[in-house]
Amino acid sequence: MKSKRWTKLLLLLAAFALFAAACGDDGDGDATETAETEAPAATTEAMVEEEPMEEEMSMTPGEGVAVTMGQANWSTGYFQAQLYRQLLEELGYEVSDPAELELGPNNAYIAMAEGQMDFWANSWYPGHLAWLAGELPDGSLVGDHLTVVGEEMIAGGLQGFLVTKSFADEYGVYTMDALNSNADALAAFDETDPVPGNGIADIFGCPESWTCDNIITNQILFSGWDNINQVIAGYDAMFAQAVDSANEGVPMVAYTWTPSAYITQLRPGDNVYWMGVDDILDDSNPSGTEGGEEHSQRGEDGSGGYAAIGPDQCPSAADNADGLCPIGWIAADILVTANNDFLAANPAAAALLEAVKLSVIEVSLANVEQGEGAAPGDLATDWIANNRATVDDWLDAARAAA
Repeated sequence: MKSKRWTKLLLLLAAFALFAAACGDDGDGDATETAETEAPAATTEAMVEEEPMEEEMSMTPGEGVAVTMGQANWSTGYFQAQLYRQLLEELGYEVSDPAELELGPNNAYIAMAEGQMDFWANSWYPGHLAWLAGELPDGSLVGDHLTVVGEEMIAGGLQGFLVTKSFADEYGVYTMDALNSNADALAAFDETDPVPGNGIADIFGCPESWTCDNIITNQILFSGWDNINQVIAGYDAMFAQAVDSANEGVPMVAYTWTPSAYITQLRPGDNVYWMGVDDILDDSNPSGTEGGEEHSQRGEDGSGGYAAIGPDQCPSAADNADGLCPIGWIAADILVTANNDFLAANPAAAALLEAVKLSVIEVSLANVEQGEGAAPGDLATDWIANNRATVDDWLDAARAAA
């Protein structure tokens, strides 16, 4: 129903309030510009000969080419995977169902580097840069065989820790550091957390191999949160428990991200707050994880780890002169990564991957509908139909590159 969709949209807009998930112009516009030239004056019919017609641009430059796609093993990336699949199919490519090759980052980048998978649309950078530093059996690095393509969602991945609002207000713990040092808050938290009675706060983290698990481990060590431990388990089960706790006023802290439907259940300013982080993780890699230097959340200019989220959703923002929330995580770029040989052999596909740009809000809405039972493939089909003009511009650019 239309009213229901607007309700979802309002929830998402509230969740993203003041956060510039994607900055600046999308760059959409005319795919090409044509120069007008004057036709030469006609002389006599005998002198007028038709110029040979340029070869007609193929509408299906990928015809006869098989593409092996994969997707990440987190459900919030399914929509994008199906969208890219259908776009490539419009160019004539025979594309495998990405659901048939669902991988975590630890395996996905190796599969792409070794040519078992041509590309995926689920890279989160800079965090995933760590996987490019891995070494293959021939001595080359994973990243030697891969290219990051396009601007799918620049700064689209807002992420951080959420805490039960009533608990945070009762004990005044609005940062991870305050939770770590407040004995009374820790005791209350420990009574009902995933491992009660161990004397520390067990927070809901990430599944193993998602990269965020390694980043959280580095954050804990870097910040000296010796009274905080990350629970590493299946995300949806952890999230369901986190939602129940937040709604019941039970202490909990959970890692989450957008674009997703998660932010409509754990709602900053309503049943949770974004937690602040006093010291933003640098590239020191205290855990010694391979490639862990890429886990830095400070960004190239050192200003990362802050988000334009007000104190109603992130109380620790009130302590900063600039009013920014010290969320502790840089807004990740969600991008396509592809095998170099695949890109070189398929210029039309490469141009398409380069052209696609998506809206965080629209992807989040798709995730909400997916959570209510809609199939990712159907959602991608609907999105393409509703954005036909933009899609046609992308496809024209791809065909022109063939």
